[in-house]
Amino acid sequence: MSDKHTRALLEVEHLRKAFPLKKTLTGKVTQELVAVDDVSFTLNAGETLGIVGESGCGKTTLGRTILKLHSASGGRIWFDGKDITDYKSSQMREIRKQMQIIFQDPYSSLPPRSTVGGILSEPVEVHKIVPRAEIKDYVLNLMDKCGLRDYYYERYPHEFSGGQRQRICIARALSVNPKLVVCDEPVSALDVSIQAQIINLLKQLQQDMNLAYLFISHDLSVVKFISDKIGVMYLGSMVEYGTKEDIFAHPLHPYTQALFSAIPHPDPDVKMERIVLKGDIPSPANPPKGCRFHTRCPYAKDICKEVPPTYKDFGGGHCAACHLLG
Repeated sequence: MSDKHTRALLEVEHLRKAFPLKKTLTGKVTQELVAVDDVSFTLNAGETLGIVGESGCGKTTLGRTILKLHSASGGRIWFDGKDITDYKSSQMREIRKQMQIIFQDPYSSLPPRSTVGGILSEPVEVHKIVPRAEIKDYVLNLMDKCGLRDYYYERYPHEFSGGQRQRICIARALSVNPKLVVCDEPVSALDVSIQAQIINLLKQLQQDMNLAYLFISHDLSVVKFISDKIGVMYLGSMVEYGTKEDIFAHPLHPYTQALFSAIPHPDPDVKMERIVLKGDIPSPANPPKGCRFHTRCPYAKDICKEVPPTYKDFGGGHCAACHLLG
């Protein structure tokens, strides 16, 4: 095993996930939808990697493939020094404690017939986190950490607001002491004032428990606040990746520049130069030849229409895939 796989908590190498659309009678796939294509990055303990991009770019599929909720079609996933790409369900059972997910919709991700106490106690009991006699105290302590009152223990999910439900979902994810949490747009369904509370809670819990977050979002202001590194995805591919400071100060890829130009500025007197992308996102089932972004890129050249760009490091781990960058 190489040193680089033992240093990072999570390392993804050339990850690919394709869903079959058409098959022959013998089962051979004749058409597929490539949701994640050749994505690579590393994530260390205590860090947050923000994954941004338009709806349908493969952000959620990336997170679910890393968690092995989808099986990878290609590439490797290294977690805590182990290559888990080909792990079976039985092998993943122990790893599940260390990798958790917070879903986008707090309304549909909680079982309506279970109390909060039951929802939070079940994973603790199944994975034998503490002795059975100590489970209730453990859960009450966890609820307190997540800003939930102790008398919520006997209540049902329908009795709570969206923000409180998302706190329950966060507590459920943290109940098994994970090292990595995939946050799949955890605040997009909430009011803006509640979003700030949940983001601050996630940051506080990260400091207390040394958690690594894969934070999936299309809200760049939220990503800027919470992330250490940022990956920009377009049509299944990672088009730019680097530290938050590098990407916000010097966005290299035309798609990243267009995304950032859409961030509203708090000062109404500041005139922002908005880059408006023409056309719609192509279908991932039939992506364009060459650079996938060329059909909407204002700077596209002839080579962009024929040859896929190489993903290169332009210094300090700031990577991008674009012919215009040389």
